[in-house]
Amino acid sequence: MVREISELWSTSGVAQLEAGQLIMMVIALFLLFLAIKKGFEPLLLVPIGFGTLLVNIPGSGFEAAPVYDALGNLENPGGFLYYIYNSGIATGLFPLIIFMGVGAMTDSSALLANPKTLMLGAAAQVGIFATVMGAAALGDFGLLDFSIRDAAAIGIIGGADGPTSIFVASRLSPDLLGAVAVAAYSYMALVPIIQPPIMKALTKRAERQISMSQLRNVSSTERVIFPLMLIILVALFLPDASPLVGMFCFGNLMRECGVVDRLSDTTQNALINIVTIFLGLGVGSKMSAEKFLNAETLGILVLGAFAFCIGTAAGVLMARGMNLVCRVKINPLIGAAGVSAVPMAARVVNKVGLEANPHNILLMHAMGPNVAGVIGSAVAAGVLINLVGGP
Repeated sequence: MVREISELWSTSGVAQLEAGQLIMMVIALFLLFLAIKKGFEPLLLVPIGFGTLLVNIPGSGFEAAPVYDALGNLENPGGFLYYIYNSGIATGLFPLIIFMGVGAMTDSSALLANPKTLMLGAAAQVGIFATVMGAAALGDFGLLDFSIRDAAAIGIIGGADGPTSIFVASRLSPDLLGAVAVAAYSYMALVPIIQPPIMKALTKRAERQISMSQLRNVSSTERVIFPLMLIILVALFLPDASPLVGMFCFGNLMRECGVVDRLSDTTQNALINIVTIFLGLGVGSKMSAEKFLNAETLGILVLGAFAFCIGTAAGVLMARGMNLVCRVKINPLIGAAGVSAVPMAARVVNKVGLEANPHNILLMHAMGPNVAGVIGSAVAAGVLINLVGGP
């Protein structure tokens, strides 16, 4: 009897619990707290947090079950989380479907009505490439163990685009996927906290008070032609960016063409919601203690914040620079929306603009660079995959 009790104890989760697993379970609960109590990106943080909790439960078969034990195995071959990750994330399927949903939800009118805001979306990608060089330098100097592929996966966090970050990390550095995904979505959620101080520090009050004229009406023909022209140009000049941009354009075409409303509605709602659940669980399955609790993860979080701040600053400074040469002035605040946190960044721009001028509605103007940022981050992802994705 004593032996049976001893064996029962030795197979219990408490007996097998390691300090790292306990820390990760606390982190999982903290992510759930941020999502549920604070409302920080709950659609992603809830499944990511719960997936993290599952994979760090000791002795339950979630993270180390024998390969032959298919019923109790969620991460190794034959298990639920294994198939979620390998069929949806490792292949890039889930991020692409989400990009299709984002395209279906995106109104491109603001960008088409004011095409020069495309420059602001491009400028905001500076944070990505600056961070790639910084992470690569840390690896070269031996401060952190980052390869050039790791550096590219970390740098893409600066685009503030979760699906793109996951897509690039799964291609270039799968071992960093959990940390990269959490950093990307965390900084997306913290846009209202991170961006306003940068925006105010880089602009004068008079600049923040600049009113912009009402945007012209964009015809349905223009909105239909836009995704078709975009994918053709991207495919011709940068084929590696075609998967992300192509799915975005397909979703946007379904929205704008007006003849597949049922497909557009499904893509915007049911489909993207289902994929979001599995994407979050799959990311959470990569947040085990041995993969997450290390110096590299802390470095990723710091570099990700650096990338996001640089991207925000570059967009604002580009807007100020454009005002030196453009006859019609733009409010430099909208440059901060060049990161692709849609529509959170545009809302933050509008809020800061209203603080300076209660009659200054910048939301629609900010959506131009915001949409450009989505496209820009996808193009940047293609560039990085092309440059460092080889053997």
